[in-house]
Amino acid sequence: MGALALGSLFDPKSLMASETPRILGIPHFAPKAKNIIYLFQSGGPSHLDLFDPKPELAKRDGQQVPEELVKNIRLAQIGKNSKLLASPYKFSQCGKSGMWLSELLPQLKTIADDVCFVQSFYSEAFNHDPATLFMNTGAQLAGRPAMGSWFSYGLGSESKNLPTFVVLMTGVGQPLTNASWGSGFLPTIHQGVTLRSQGDPVLYVGNPEGMGTQRRRQALDVIKALNQARYDVLHDPEITTRIASYEMAYRMQTSVPEVMDISKESPSTHELFGTTPGRASFANNCLLARRLVERGVRFVQLYHRGWDHHGGPDGNLVFDLKKRCAETDQPAVALVKDLKQRGLLDETLVLWGGEFGRTPMMQGALRSDQIGRDHHPHGYTIWMAGGGIKPGIVHGKTDEFGFHAVEKKVHVHDLHATILHLFGVEHTKLVYRFQGRDYRLTDVHGEVVKGILA
Repeated sequence: MGALALGSLFDPKSLMASETPRILGIPHFAPKAKNIIYLFQSGGPSHLDLFDPKPELAKRDGQQVPEELVKNIRLAQIGKNSKLLASPYKFSQCGKSGMWLSELLPQLKTIADDVCFVQSFYSEAFNHDPATLFMNTGAQLAGRPAMGSWFSYGLGSESKNLPTFVVLMTGVGQPLTNASWGSGFLPTIHQGVTLRSQGDPVLYVGNPEGMGTQRRRQALDVIKALNQARYDVLHDPEITTRIASYEMAYRMQTSVPEVMDISKESPSTHELFGTTPGRASFANNCLLARRLVERGVRFVQLYHRGWDHHGGPDGNLVFDLKKRCAETDQPAVALVKDLKQRGLLDETLVLWGGEFGRTPMMQGALRSDQIGRDHHPHGYTIWMAGGGIKPGIVHGKTDEFGFHAVEKKVHVHDLHATILHLFGVEHTKLVYRFQGRDYRLTDVHGEVVKGILA
């Protein structure tokens, strides 16, 4: 019965097709965006040192944190008697919105009028694994489908030769698990496919030694016939997923090497992004993200690790925060500029953010070159551009310490609801029945943030 119910959700003509099927009746209304590039900064970038300067912190630097500020608050590592820490960086106002940006983000200042800064974003999760899962799946426990998987399930693919949902990863630091890009209880054809910008682009896709293209095709045809015969008996939707996965892998043998070869890009493009062909870097991945959406990939997610700056020699706000910004500022901005000049920004949503921000209180060594901050989900900054987002605005704000979001607050579920809205999807109607319950990306919460829509 479960297999029959699942089958009824798909277009019967595409159920056995090689491309990713989509749900009938979606989108629910005219979409503003076709593709999304999610620049996930893993570890928790400090909003107080990048986007949200606080004069009160500068005024009270080194003083005890006010007791009322941390009342009924859980902190990951530091105590409630920690001392306040002013940002060591200078800020300047940019663009028509007057957004304050850190000296660490000189390139972002040049596109301030193309970007929507949400300064009142918040979450409930204050440790890395649950917070990362929450941002990506809408739940703090593993087992739920990733946002990209929901997009694949609901909207399908515009490419027959590339996956609907692609993941690229760089950096070192806080470990990530594939639960953040897994399909959860959705059919596994909707999981994120990890591509590598160095070495073999996709593991295990190439032919075994001694097997040519024609022989590989013959082998896949036999396997497909066997799987089809088994499906005719069991009607298990995972069998159709297996058939589609084999076919996609076969087509990826030619499509993936072509899209991953950035050496053919112009010298001016390489200069814009700061790319070096053959290297694994965030810059290369940003350029690859543009190439992927050009070829119809619906959801591209870039993970860049190394933003967990608690203090000390292994991660601090002086050396390590500067390094992360130097690695990401130019290519992230180049991505927006490149999409815009190619006429792709209007239909491509770019999202930048981590799983949380950092505390106004100090953590780490008292030495000025090893200071840090703890995890902080109660109010921090993300930014978006293109894809139907209103450009050149600052939405919401935090309190005078940068601790709590206090105006026009935006929750994780609100962000997911808004993103789905941009793609023409009513978030309460994108559901999947599993173990007797209807699930959705936004769980039982979420409101579209109309103030950031163009």
